[in-house]
Amino acid sequence: MVFMGDRATLLETGRFVQRHARNAADEIIEAVGAVDAAVDTTADADTDAETETETEARHRRAAEHGDLASMSALGALLLRRGDLDGAEPYLRGATAEGDRAAANNLGVLLHQRGYPDEAAGWWRVAAVAGSAPAAHALGRHHRERGDEPAAEYWLRQAAEQGHALGAYALADLLEHRSDVGAERWLRAAAEQGHREAAYRLALALERRATETTRGPHETGTRLRGPGTRAVVPSGGAATGTATGTAVPGQPAGERAGEAAEAEQWFRQAAARGHRRAAFHLGAILEHRGELKEAGRWYLSSAKEGEAKAACALGFLLRDAGDEESAAVWWLRAAQDGDGNAANALGALHAARGEQQTAERWYRAAMDAGDVNGAYNLGLLCAAQDRIPQAEQWYRRAAYAGHREAANALAVLLLQAGDANGAEPWFSKAAEAGSVDAAFNLGILHAGRDDDRTALVWYERAAAAGHTEAALQVGIAALRDGDEQTAERHLRCAAGGGSAEAAFRLASVLDARRPEPGPAVLGAPREEKSECEEWYERAAQQGHRRAQVRVGMLAAGRGDLAEADRWYREAAEAGSRNGAFNLGLLLAREGSEREAALWWTRAARAGHGRAALRLALLAARRGELTEGRHWCDRAVELGPAEVAERAARLSEALHQELTA
Repeated sequence: MVFMGDRATLLETGRFVQRHARNAADEIIEAVGAVDAAVDTTADADTDAETETETEARHRRAAEHGDLASMSALGALLLRRGDLDGAEPYLRGATAEGDRAAANNLGVLLHQRGYPDEAAGWWRVAAVAGSAPAAHALGRHHRERGDEPAAEYWLRQAAEQGHALGAYALADLLEHRSDVGAERWLRAAAEQGHREAAYRLALALERRATETTRGPHETGTRLRGPGTRAVVPSGGAATGTATGTAVPGQPAGERAGEAAEAEQWFRQAAARGHRRAAFHLGAILEHRGELKEAGRWYLSSAKEGEAKAACALGFLLRDAGDEESAAVWWLRAAQDGDGNAANALGALHAARGEQQTAERWYRAAMDAGDVNGAYNLGLLCAAQDRIPQAEQWYRRAAYAGHREAANALAVLLLQAGDANGAEPWFSKAAEAGSVDAAFNLGILHAGRDDDRTALVWYERAAAAGHTEAALQVGIAALRDGDEQTAERHLRCAAGGGSAEAAFRLASVLDARRPEPGPAVLGAPREEKSECEEWYERAAQQGHRRAQVRVGMLAAGRGDLAEADRWYREAAEAGSRNGAFNLGLLLAREGSEREAALWWTRAARAGHGRAALRLALLAARRGELTEGRHWCDRAVELGPAEVAERAARLSEALHQELTA
């Protein structure tokens, strides 16, 4: 326990900080702050205008003439300077005359000399006489020896006298025992300017307001998969930001109030130079979108050696487009042991194609204790088709509890044909909260024709926001005739960007529309319905059936240019219905030759009506053999009414040929 501080001590502390880990340095610096307050200087009433040398000379002259106050003040001055030999006789002399400040400071001196029990004796004398610093020091002494009742008694004495360090130490003791009274004393210390108390009070308020589920800028790739295929990992690493969920049962207004108060205490601690508070404040501001101010606090914290702040600052710079500056801060943080920054550097080099450098940084992240390092190594190896190595790293991360690594490992096993080996890893990842693993379990069970179990997992993934899972739940609800549930899930999936969901949702809404009445000459053009808007959204994403339907709706409105555009886009993408409808549109406009080209493309792709149209064209041109060829094709392709008409036409052409 350190109770002494002066210039020499501060210089030595600076060297100590340079030799030790940064997070330990925070505690040392706070301890030095506590030292100054522990030395009782109530007898020292010098004016600011007087130099230290003049003050010492004045007190020395007075002390030599037996002035008690000067003896005490001179002892405190020499103690603060580190001159223990010079301070001791003055402090002992003043203590013998009953000066409580001298008794406290004599205890500090003896503690510095390595006599803690004798120091405690003098602290007790001073504390009984009403010295708050002595009561604080005595409380700390008892706590270090495991005597918590005595420690609490003396720390409470100091705290109740308004001593900030006593209040903070009492709060720390009570918090260690999970005593609800701890917050009261943290608040008391914070209100008196104790920055560590302000920081810890802010943390307590923040914990009550939110339950943090991910740290700022946690590195790792969220895996997704289209349609009903298993998710396949890709190389590189993505980044996320801190998220929070409300504590169940706590009123929203109360949570908001506590979050606002927490921010204010973080701000006060940060303004007093607390680097971790500055980092937390930056994270709050970043989450709120106030990036400029967040960057200032991250920078302040990073300059003081907070590796997490340097890492977060790197992400802000990266997002602002300044990748080079981001790399500088990530490098600084990674060299200070921040695994997240090492992962970010790995992702940066992987994106540049510098695979060896990326691998080195991912390994550094792993060595720093960040399990994402092993996961990202797996991603890197998988991107290079080094599947055995990818499996090795995924397995290592999965065994360490990385849920997305468990999912990725299961995907590799499934691709290798080991469905039984994949299932436990999918289950482990899903139970740990991996949305993609829950979706993949649905795929796995659907492949076994176990639709009931598949739906359970799809519903679980859909509830967590998985777009493709919501689509599968919607499709299942449609199959079961539950249109209301289907619409709800299809809306979620369509809103998440699924073109298939948008098309199916539009189809549901389309089926509810009343039959259009007869066209009225001069009537205003109808506005687009909601179903048409969803068709268009799907069409814009390249959904061919939606493109055909948008074209049909546009044609129904009389907008032939719009219909042509969508039919053509669908036809060029390979839609046989789009090619057939485009042919109809062109034929009506008199472009029969081009229409024939599109019908030919549709017929060759298996469209029976297009084949019948080609047969009719050939018959009109007198190309009877060609006409019979397309008739035969139409009969083969159907549907039934088309096949019937084509057969009659073929017979007529045959009779014409043989007449």
